[in-house]
Amino acid sequence: MSPKVRKGRVRCGRGSSVPRRESFIVGSSRSGFIRRWHNRTVDRSVAVSMDLADPLAPYRREFNVAGPIYLDGNSLGRPSTSVVKAMAAAVQDWSDSLIGGWSRWIDLPVTVGDRVGRLIGAGPGQVLVCDSTTVNLYKLAAAALAARPDRRVILADADDFPTDRYVLQGLAESSGRELRLVRGSAVEGLSADVVSSAIDENTALVCLSHVNFRSGARLDLAHITACAHLHGALVLWDLCHSAGAMPVGLDDANADLAVGCTYKYLNAGPGSPAFAYVRRELQTKLRQPVWGWFGQADQFGMGPRYNPTAGMGRFLAGTPPVLGLLGVDAAAQTLESAGIAALWAKSQLLTAMLVDLVRDRLEPLGATLASPTDPDRRGAHVSVAHRQAWPWCKELIDRRMVVGDFRPPDVIRLGPAPLYTRFVDVFDAVDKMAEVLKAGVDDTQRRPRVT
Repeated sequence: MSPKVRKGRVRCGRGSSVPRRESFIVGSSRSGFIRRWHNRTVDRSVAVSMDLADPLAPYRREFNVAGPIYLDGNSLGRPSTSVVKAMAAAVQDWSDSLIGGWSRWIDLPVTVGDRVGRLIGAGPGQVLVCDSTTVNLYKLAAAALAARPDRRVILADADDFPTDRYVLQGLAESSGRELRLVRGSAVEGLSADVVSSAIDENTALVCLSHVNFRSGARLDLAHITACAHLHGALVLWDLCHSAGAMPVGLDDANADLAVGCTYKYLNAGPGSPAFAYVRRELQTKLRQPVWGWFGQADQFGMGPRYNPTAGMGRFLAGTPPVLGLLGVDAAAQTLESAGIAALWAKSQLLTAMLVDLVRDRLEPLGATLASPTDPDRRGAHVSVAHRQAWPWCKELIDRRMVVGDFRPPDVIRLGPAPLYTRFVDVFDAVDKMAEVLKAGVDDTQRRPRVT
């Protein structure tokens, strides 16, 4: 399915406006397929027929799908056979080559970065795979603030993922700036108008998640970026819940900076290295604060002073995690083969089905939909709120029925991954969730560290 685009002009608060850049509307509620789904009774036979018509169905064979229904791809993706084989081959290569392997491994952050870049709409030479999301966020946010020394405000979402807020709190404190938090609806998330109205000539950096980690609410990346640029601010996007799941279009949006992880929808494995994006025109203007030998111009000259290399390489710091990088490379190849447009089209169908089933089967039992109903405002996961969400989630996992995850205060997140989740999995998962809720759950259990 080819992406449609919207164009025109967008409002940026206080009467200003900028040209609207492209935003993708792939497989939204206006498509005939979803209209047919909405006009039918919520029935398992519909899910079966949708699986039979699914062009991505063959990819499911690439994954080990034994066990309970897994709807936690938004937190940790399943391993594909290609990733498992790539990791095994990497260990064998290490064993055979020892230090001689570095002649092949040393440029992996750049070459794998280019592959990941293609998944998020970034041209070559603008993405590195390295470090963790937290470290990359710190490096890019600090570099952005240093490039706007006379501006005192960092703008962020009060309901953003904790690591983003913590990093920004630390940077605000160490640089004497104000961290200004804007707040939106717990379900619908921030509106573009609220964000745009909060940006002014004193704003140095806007740092936001493309898709909210709890509700799945999706922001208009292109609109907000354009509005920030109108006031001379830089924008840093966290793509953890959109990379590998939907078209992002960083270059088309003229985005400045972005970070994200590779262990969710990219399926590269727990703790796999993250990525960082810096728009080409900014690379020589920004100087990141972690000076390491992999960012040095003459790395093996072992010189006395730091002299950053040209281009994106200056955002590297220490020795890259080779085994993890090779896992990311294999995982990204699978997504490239399937195509982001196709993945997003199926994801929107999966979440549309989830939304209807939640409202039809779970809301009469006291649960509520905790994600936007509008598919143009929603990412690739759906959240359900209930006062007993934690014991409900735990019982579903303990009984090996459905694996989702809990997020405080009262939300279960359900993340169907289009490469390996079937429509019938979504139907059966909600059926099992209703079964457990009807029977009652034990709410005396203590919540452990990991949920």
